[in-house]
Amino acid sequence: MLPDTFPWWGLLALTTAAFTDVVTDLLPAGLLPQMSTDLHVPEARVGLLVSAFAIASALAAIPVTAVLRGLPRRPVLIAVLAGFALLNAVTAVSGWYPLTFAARLLAGVMGGTLWSMLAGYAARMVPVRQRGRAIAVVLAGITVALAAGIPAGTALAGALGWRASFGLLAGLALLLTAWIRWQVPAFAGEPAGRRTPLRRVARQPGIRAVLAVTALLLTGHQAMYTYVAPFAPGRTSAVLLVFGGATVAGIWITGAVADRYLRPVLLAALGLIAVAMLVLGLAARAPAALLTAAALWGAAFGGAPTLLQTALVDASGPASADVATALQTTVYNVGIAAG
Repeated sequence: MLPDTFPWWGLLALTTAAFTDVVTDLLPAGLLPQMSTDLHVPEARVGLLVSAFAIASALAAIPVTAVLRGLPRRPVLIAVLAGFALLNAVTAVSGWYPLTFAARLLAGVMGGTLWSMLAGYAARMVPVRQRGRAIAVVLAGITVALAAGIPAGTALAGALGWRASFGLLAGLALLLTAWIRWQVPAFAGEPAGRRTPLRRVARQPGIRAVLAVTALLLTGHQAMYTYVAPFAPGRTSAVLLVFGGATVAGIWITGAVADRYLRPVLLAALGLIAVAMLVLGLAARAPAALLTAAALWGAAFGGAPTLLQTALVDASGPASADVATALQTTVYNVGIAAG
């Protein structure tokens, strides 16, 4: 039985779970010198801790989700977050690089499993007419992590040491297990006789189209985002600030309109990203054109993950959403690597 009111507290728990995953994933990139000194390894090997998380997340998403799809959903979600708590705690106390690397690999497995669940869980918590809005709320955790979580974690590391940042993440994940137990509804797993095989999920109408668009979008976006500095010499910080602010606006707009105009809004977002890339390629030396393109790109890309995940859940149905989202998680990471 779905609630009569929009389940803000339950969805915000899932938002915080997304936030925890992204900060856990990317925080070492901001702590290279401190972690390198403490773990007695070159900074490049600390950078591999980010790669290990991402690769494990991509590789684990599909098989782990397939194995766990028959289990009740809330205990699996709680177990994943308890895993984050344990593995971030291990990272916080470890003084041995191989142990830290192993903890990061296992944390990546937790991350792949978590991302396979979040959109489907949000979709099952609300009526169909609110599905896009619910997914937008949950995926806002990504933007909050990038805009505030990682800078805050880096600042805390500067004040108290990098281990304090991972210790705080461990505590946050542990608190989340209680929050989810309190506010997030329990859903049954898929009975063995009613589980749609993974290949059949992938062949459902619309699934392959969404996955293909995800791969192309992430490849193009990541290529531009990674190498934005040569397009904006002397203005890189301004471009990233405009881009980040615009993503917040994009998520807000998407949450407001996605349920009524999913297809046209998605097409508009993809079109705006294409226009922004074209402007960056042809007129990036003009400051007005550069910042306008960054704003269009950020606003459109801010809403794109929500639109794509909503389209994916609509195509798969909530019952098969975890498997469909696992496929998308892998494709998403492949697109990032390709870019």
